[in-house]
Amino acid sequence: MTRYSAWSLLRAGLSGQRTWTPAWRDAKPKKRYQAVIIGGGGHGLATAYYLASKHGLRDIAVLERGWIGGGNTGRNTTVIRSNYFFPESTRFYDFSLSLYEGLSRELNYNVMFSRRGMWSFAHDRHGIEMLRRSVNAMRLNGADAEYHEGEEVFRRIPGLSRSGRFPILAGLLQPRGGTARHDAVAWGYARAADALGVDIIQNCDVTGFDIREGRIRGVETSLGDIAVDRVGLAVAGHSSVMAARAGFRLPIVSYALQAFVSEPMKPVLDTVVLAPSTGTYLSQSDKGEIVVGSALDLFPSYAQRGSLPVLEQTAAGLIDLFPHFSRVRLLRQWAGIVDVVQDSTPILGESPVKGLYLNCGWGTGGFKAIPGGGFCFAHNIATGEAHPLVAAFSLDRFRTGALIDEAAASGIAH
Repeated sequence: MTRYSAWSLLRAGLSGQRTWTPAWRDAKPKKRYQAVIIGGGGHGLATAYYLASKHGLRDIAVLERGWIGGGNTGRNTTVIRSNYFFPESTRFYDFSLSLYEGLSRELNYNVMFSRRGMWSFAHDRHGIEMLRRSVNAMRLNGADAEYHEGEEVFRRIPGLSRSGRFPILAGLLQPRGGTARHDAVAWGYARAADALGVDIIQNCDVTGFDIREGRIRGVETSLGDIAVDRVGLAVAGHSSVMAARAGFRLPIVSYALQAFVSEPMKPVLDTVVLAPSTGTYLSQSDKGEIVVGSALDLFPSYAQRGSLPVLEQTAAGLIDLFPHFSRVRLLRQWAGIVDVVQDSTPILGESPVKGLYLNCGWGTGGFKAIPGGGFCFAHNIATGEAHPLVAAFSLDRFRTGALIDEAAASGIAH
């Protein structure tokens, strides 16, 4: 693997950019592996990387039906935060955030992490009470959080409307929150995993499983059968489809979650903002585009497109927050398929099939959890034991009733 540095960039420039090698190999599947990860998105690639780097498993394959970065990892709004309410959630997401802070150095790949802060607003007295409770909970659980009254919010975020339908009375700021480049995260993990010997196999559709006596023995793919005793399932909105092929049902409903980007403009917004009353959230990318997201299309769907009512609702929420964006043109729209669980908390751990492990239910935003999710999932697959940070996220909680209801902290998923 070529090590990226200022010198390598200069050397490649002097040679007319003709010396670069592929970031990862175009691998072909073998007949058997120690472990197979289904899903070549952020969580799948991070899992493979940590299996190789932390647990010494090198005989691993990542199977991706499409291309690397072509699924939800490339179809999100790139927000990274840990402003959750319950201790289990906050500890996990704060761990993931801490991994993001050193990820570019660890992977030798610039994931463009930008610690620009994340704001959530209160629009009435009930919202103020919830913000105060959230700040206290986050601090008790070890995450950074600040509470600010309305005037301080307006001072820190120029251009906010003072006369919108939903007045901004207060704000919760998580200073360590921010954004990263979505496809760079996937490419960085893919490149680092490949350098450790992981086979990354694109255009490989998993069509079934070889399950005998309740244990996984292999996977059936469009490129042939693969024998394996440990399989990690990290396919986001298609988790319920794959679970059905393995013979069990997951408490998941898949929805389309839309996002939009505007034409580029000069820097006008140096933070991430979320208005709960409209569900609208936005930030500005390094290229100057305003990246805007909103609520779910509230009907089950696997279509990676959106609907006009959500577009209208999102545009109305955007203009309510920042009236000066009223003449800005939207350039692109897309949707990702999110896997929503009843308590808005992910599922990580064992499935009803021995040797088949689950990483799903990230309806509240799986992008911010990629490093932490991959790290803990790799621990589970390698050791057979749940990592302490995600022990409470097991599928078994739906049997015991030990749910972790993070619907309020999810912001947009409900």
